[in-house]
Amino acid sequence: MRQSILIVDDEKHTREGLAAALENEFEIFQAADAEEAFRLLEVEAFAVVLTDLRMAGKSGLKVIEKALQIPNHPVCIMMTAYGNVETAVEAMKRGAYDFLTKPVSLEKLEILIHRALQSRDLAKENTTLHDRLDKQYSFPSIVGNSKALQTVLDQIKQVAATRATVLLVGETGTGKELLAQMIHQNSPRSRGPFIPVHCAALPASLLESELFGHEKGAFTGASERRIGRFEAADGGTLFLDEMGELDISTQVKLLRFLETRSFERLGSNKPIQVDVRLVCATHRDLADLVAKGAFREDLFYRLHVVPIRLPALRERAEDIPVLLDHYLRHFAKENNAMPPPKLTPGAITALQRYGWPGNVRELRNFCENAVVLRRGGEISEYDLDPKFTGSTPATSKGTGVTPIAPARNPLSKEENEKRLLRSALVEAHGNRTKAAELMGISRRTLHRKIAEWPELDTGN
Repeated sequence: MRQSILIVDDEKHTREGLAAALENEFEIFQAADAEEAFRLLEVEAFAVVLTDLRMAGKSGLKVIEKALQIPNHPVCIMMTAYGNVETAVEAMKRGAYDFLTKPVSLEKLEILIHRALQSRDLAKENTTLHDRLDKQYSFPSIVGNSKALQTVLDQIKQVAATRATVLLVGETGTGKELLAQMIHQNSPRSRGPFIPVHCAALPASLLESELFGHEKGAFTGASERRIGRFEAADGGTLFLDEMGELDISTQVKLLRFLETRSFERLGSNKPIQVDVRLVCATHRDLADLVAKGAFREDLFYRLHVVPIRLPALRERAEDIPVLLDHYLRHFAKENNAMPPPKLTPGAITALQRYGWPGNVRELRNFCENAVVLRRGGEISEYDLDPKFTGSTPATSKGTGVTPIAPARNPLSKEENEKRLLRSALVEAHGNRTKAAELMGISRRTLHRKIAEWPELDTGN
């Protein structure tokens, strides 16, 4: 894809002369003043900004100042008359790459632009490499040691080094975007951008423009050209979350991209070629959507190259204690609430049996809530919201206390405790040692409770 240059000069013949000299190699945009340049900088990603110093209205210094505030900002080159060289040097002190005196030598200009772009690419490469060197081939944000999780991480490591399209499938809250970032960070594209798009968050009327961009006048309100997420992700990874929400027309354009690695902006018939790796995710059954006619079968097979299923939290219940510890410490530190609240063994056992329909996201919310409302202190199973002690068990193997359905009216702490103990004794078939283990309390404590509440005595 050709790199773009913004030429800013209030002299029309100068702008057009420079544009004619550079347009064979670069995509050229022109601005007659600083205000017009500001508008273009907001909607386009430029590689180079070439600006005159003295112009009607705001000066070229303001253009450079604005351009350098942009993340992944362009290289800025100043053009100035001989009498303003000191000001041009001042511009370099503020971040401009270099300056040229007027009349501009086209030969010197081309050499300077190529040198500036090489310097920019090298600086970006070094910065990205240093930022990601310690992360390469590691998964610092993934917490847990369960077999189900390790299987997924092994698949991620295998697929990361390839160019294959990946489809992450799993319930909401299982960490699909985090694993997409892991794929990107451990791939040869790690120096390029990682661009996430949440398809469900955008209406169908805007999503196509968001992904592929549009030309000026392509539709009502399109006052400027805008690049889409595919162009922004060139050389890197584009993550499309909630693929099942794409409308049919956007599915067609996405299928064409997967077949040709090119696309067209809305309002244009000019193909744009980009080098983008696609990682997609969904919590919906795409095969079922295909059967219902809501998702294209040919696109489904294009996306289904490497499907990776993310386990729900209830499928890796052994990770819950370490996740609870991790996030309680994390939020306690974030909220200046050290030390974090401590969960009793009984509370941990109850939380392991809870089904976690919101998965890790719900567990994070629980931990943040616990930190904010219970600074320090201890949280027992009796302090938990009834949903944590009255939900469906995490597994269907019959291990753990039989769940208690939440009552219509709130029960007293004593009545809740009686119900839990009764359920534990029933689950353990009257074996008090096993019942104590299920409750996460000592056998002595269990005996004391039974002595206190004789109606619980089963005779064993």
